[in-house]
Order: sequence, then structure tokens, then C-alpha cells
Amino acid sequence: MPSPKDLKRQLRRDALARRDALDPCWRLEQSLAMADMADDIAPDRGTVVSGFWPMRSEVDIRPLMSALSDNGARVCLPAILDKTTIEFREFVDDMALIDMGFGTLGPGEEAEALDPSILLVPLAAFDHRGHRIGYGAGYYDRAIAKLLAKGHSPRLIGVAFDCQQVPLVPDEPHDVIIPEILTESGLRRFLTPL
Repeated sequence: MPSPKDLKRQLRRDALARRDALDPCWRLEQSLAMADMADDIAPDRGTVVSGFWPMRSEVDIRPLMSALSDNGARVCLPAILDKTTIEFREFVDDMALIDMGFGTLGPGEEAEALDPSILLVPLAAFDHRGHRIGYGAGYYDRAIAKLLAKGHSPRLIGVAFDCQQVPLVPDEPHDVIIPEILTESGLRRFLTPL
């Protein structure tokens, strides 16, 4: 029987293959449509929302981040500091971004570091309980733990396409459960607490 780690690796590989197989024009259309969810995600002006710069075939949430900003949210992006740590830095339109590795971009050191109250979390796969499989580096698990240790309790919203759903993600003690998932079908809320 495969270990939870091996099973997650296979589930990740299969879900990403399904996502990669989606028509690029369709992915773009669905990404644009998700921008309509800005009011449901951050209805209050001044809310700090962490997005992410898309890599590979991920949902392109740049239109959503723009809509959030237009609604008065303060948008930030993860900046990779080292092999284990990210911080969230403020992002404004037309800001010059730097290469963060892994095919993604983020704000440089001159951008203000923020503690988001809402995190839009990229993921490789998820199940019906809100358990997620990331890309395997653990950046978000550690960043969320750091925010919790500082007394923040951020709202976590995973972002994916429906095809990335898997029957069951194996539970591991370090896993962070994502109570909400945004897909092209809308915003799903799970009963599982953070």
C-alpha cells in the first residue's frame, strides 16, 4: 500500500495533468469569469487579500485581483524569501515584479509586507472536505502557521479548476484544511473548520 506522501504525489500528478489538458482559451474565459466573485470574497474596503501570480496552467487570478483592488481591497502577493519562507507584499497595478522562481513573479523588497486577512491559495488538488494538495514545498502551510502564531486567523480560499478535485486527499498531521474553494463552478464552502 502506498504511503500518504506517495499517494499525494500521484494525485498531484494526475490532477495537474487534467488541468494542463484544459483548452487554454477555456481556462482564460473561466479565469475572467471568476473575477465576478470579488464581492463575495472581499466585500469590505481595505481588506488585505493575498493573491498569487499564476504559473503554468493555474487559474489566472489576475483579473480577480484587479477586481478586488477596484473594490478597495489591498492586494498582496507572496514573495519567496528562501527555500522555506514566503511573506506577503503589497501589489499595485503596474508595479514592477521580480522573478520569484518556480515560474512566478512577486513584488520586490521595496513593497510593504502585509498580514492578509484573506488568502487565495493555489493548489494542485482538493477533495470534498477541503483537504488540499499543494505543490509539495509547504510554503503556504508554513505561512498560514506563522499568521496563526501571530494571532491572525485568515480566511482561506483555495483556487482551482473543478477537474482538480480528487475523491480523497490522504490526511497528514501537518495539513492545513481550506474551508472554501473557488472554481469555475463558484465558491464552495466546506463545514470543516480551520
